Amino acid sequence: MLLAAAALFVNGFGVYLTIHASIGAGPWDVLNLGISHTTGILYGTASILVSVTILLIDIVMKEPIGIAMFIDAVVVGKAVDFFDFIDIIPIPRSLPLSILMMLVGLTIMGYTQYGYMKAALGCGPRDTLLVGLSKRLKKIPIGVVSIALLSLATLIGYLLGGPVGIGTIICAFGSGPIMQLAFITMKFKATEIKHQKLLDSFKVFLGKEPDYGNKKCDN
Repeated sequence: MLLAAAALFVNGFGVYLTIHASIGAGPWDVLNLGISHTTGILYGTASILVSVTILLIDIVMKEPIGIAMFIDAVVVGKAVDFFDFIDIIPIPRSLPLSILMMLVGLTIMGYTQYGYMKAALGCGPRDTLLVGLSKRLKKIPIGVVSIALLSLATLIGYLLGGPVGIGTIICAFGSGPIMQLAFITMKFKATEIKHQKLLDSFKVFLGKEPDYGNKKCDN
């Protein structure tokens, strides 16, 4: 659990860099920042609200729930707030530097996603939502479902005042390949991971042997 939390905290630094690049944010971050802009709440608080909403949808769809969902919902957003508060990295003054910062952030996110998934404590709320929707929309490829979901998040976030730009396109089309490259370099096969269910995690706390079952994330 500490490994997952640490990985997600560093993942938050990667997210912070993609936002700080100031050329548009990733689809879900456009939504989080749009909510933050409209309501005046912190990015991290908006992120938690979005994650909890998605988590409730996952529960209604009766998708498997792991403790990592709750860690993910809190740690990443608040890590972004922390790095924004200490403000030690200046905003890039040129487009090439902004793109470089964006790519560095995505690379950090890709490698920390490996650390987070290796902990095998379950999938994040958004990944679970994607898998759940794909199960129910069997005639539609999961890639199309993913694009539709990201487009909806971007549209709502944009209407709420979230930043959309070239960085949004880079995040939307670059995050997947960069994460896959991270998995390849670490010789990590995400589909072979058997994740703990929420009950399994409580068993571990109690010193009992968990039943991992066959719960997997699709990537």
